[in-house]
Amino acid sequence: MNKITTLFLGLLFDGIGMLSYFFPGIGEATDALWAPISAWLMTKMYKGKEGKIAAVIAFIEEAVPVIDVIPTFTLMWIYTYVIAPKKEKAK
Repeated sequence: MNKITTLFLGLLFDGIGMLSYFFPGIGEATDALWAPISAWLMTKMYKGKEGKIAAVIAFIEEAVPVIDVIPTFTLMWIYTYVIAPKKEKAK
């Protein structure tokens, strides 16, 4: 998967995670369903230790009310394609 496709999917998945705010009352139930799905998707999109750590963060972020506005997939994309490459060059 190329980085543009990964970004698009990440934005889509972050948007799905935020949909619960449009359905007061049932939004929490959708978060309970979405939390494990988002964690699984994170492990499929990002491999290795970073993907596993991001999956745990995504699960917690979606499972805990109020903090599910954090765009975890987008932040992981920024880490993977912007921050990590700069760290590699600095070595």
